[in-house]
Amino acid sequence: MKALSPQLMRSLRAFIVEDSPVIRENLVATLEEMTPLRVVGTAEDEATAVRRLTDTSQPVDIAIIDIFLAQGSGMGVLKALLEAGTKVERVVLTNYATEDVRRHCMALGASKVFDKSGEIDALVEYCLNRSAEADKSD
Repeated sequence: MKALSPQLMRSLRAFIVEDSPVIRENLVATLEEMTPLRVVGTAEDEATAVRRLTDTSQPVDIAIIDIFLAQGSGMGVLKALLEAGTKVERVVLTNYATEDVRRHCMALGASKVFDKSGEIDALVEYCLNRSAEADKSD
């Protein structure tokens, strides 16, 4: 069976939690070009991310979260979303993807943890797979 091109898959609404403007802009451009994700918002600190990701009037399908933020942390975002019982899928993208960090993120409700320095392609592939799965469930 031939894979669908990103343009033919369902567009997932993504929210990026990343404090570096350069990384954030590059990530948005990469994901929107190579996957059917549509970035519907960004935050650079924990409080803004939690406020936006728990706002049910503006639905998000997937949140891509860095650990170290301008204020607060990605771990705090994960914990708040877990406690709120939100259905938003949580994926972590960090420079500190040690086994301990991966385990801790997964315990806080992350679906997957990717290393910024060597797993961007894996993140893209993951997003493509998630969109394909969403197509099947429609």
